[in-house]
Amino acid sequence: MLITYRTILIIIIMLFTDWYIFQAVKIVTAKSTNSIKRITLSILFFFSIVSVIFVLFGNIIKLDRWSSELSIYTNATLFLYFIAKLVAIVFLLIDDIKRGLYWGGNRILKTIREKNPVHSPMITRSAFMSWIGLGIGSSLFGTLIYGFGNMYRYRVEKIKLTFPDLPIGFKGLKIVHISDIHSGSLTNHKAVAKGVKMILDCKPDIILFTGDLVNNEASEMKILKDLFTKLKAPLGVYSTLGNHDYGDYKNWTTIEEKIANLETLKSIHKEMGWRLLMNEHVVVEKNGSELALLGVENWSATSNFPKYGKMSEAIVGTEKYPFKILMSHDPSHWNGEIVPSYKDIQLMLSGHTHGMQFGVEIPGIKWSPIQYYYKHWAGLYESGNQKLYINRGFGCIGYPGRVGILPEITLLELI
Repeated sequence: MLITYRTILIIIIMLFTDWYIFQAVKIVTAKSTNSIKRITLSILFFFSIVSVIFVLFGNIIKLDRWSSELSIYTNATLFLYFIAKLVAIVFLLIDDIKRGLYWGGNRILKTIREKNPVHSPMITRSAFMSWIGLGIGSSLFGTLIYGFGNMYRYRVEKIKLTFPDLPIGFKGLKIVHISDIHSGSLTNHKAVAKGVKMILDCKPDIILFTGDLVNNEASEMKILKDLFTKLKAPLGVYSTLGNHDYGDYKNWTTIEEKIANLETLKSIHKEMGWRLLMNEHVVVEKNGSELALLGVENWSATSNFPKYGKMSEAIVGTEKYPFKILMSHDPSHWNGEIVPSYKDIQLMLSGHTHGMQFGVEIPGIKWSPIQYYYKHWAGLYESGNQKLYINRGFGCIGYPGRVGILPEITLLELI
């Protein structure tokens, strides 16, 4: 087993956070019974020891060979435990900085008054701040663990959109919009099957998928392909690619291997009966009317994500169609290109953000940490006569759960 400097550094940081939290735990349990102290410290030590073992022997343990579900949830739990400790430490540090300033100020004042250095004892840490730090950290950890149970709590978001220039034949058109399946994270196939049934129960005229079918590899769809093949609609199922579909986040042995993976993924779309739009458009007909449906590859206005999309290619030939719908994975494309340069796109559909899988959406309050990075991050937005809808995602990535932002199936009705 090779232990790298990076591993040693990670373990040092972990042990330091454990020691810091231990000091606070001693304060808040000072007046508790011995049994409560033992239970509390045993839980703390258990998580600490398990975390260190996983960092040291993760390559040997290889949980993913036992069960992908076990691997995902174990890794997520330990990571969330570490994050919760960091949040708690913020409050403890604030208290320590305050104590340090108080101690230093008193020492300086006494030295000035008495003309020679004196010893000024450090004040003890505040029990109040210890309770606050541990309380907030524990609440966050508990909330995120609770969120594991929301991973497959699909909800149908029903939205009616009014367009004055919608061709008469498309009045009442029902679109099911889904995005961000992330098949590599979907381990409960029975729950996914229920989600697929919910889509079909919407009885859509057309189904549109806006990217991120997988996390990294096309092989993730091997088991789920037959399930998603069941998605059918009278006007067809159309799709486009998201940033994860290109395999950019995996270290491939060769560039040829990466290219082959993307070609395999494209083939999977075709095998499922999905028409993958790669910087192109198709004409959709209904009741004697026509509209143009455009699909572009991933295009992001931020430097962290790729710009593969080519609107200049997708738009060619659509001039004669009075109504256009665009599928583009990343919602930053909206302000980056569409609103400034393509005023004839009436409706754009996106995904990508997942609403960060964490936030609050209740009447009067819509908040998620993702809003500090993405101006448009979930739901409906408008600019003049143009509309953008951002799906909150069917699957998950990273954190295998949801808090406040549930997985979404969008039913759009054009009127």
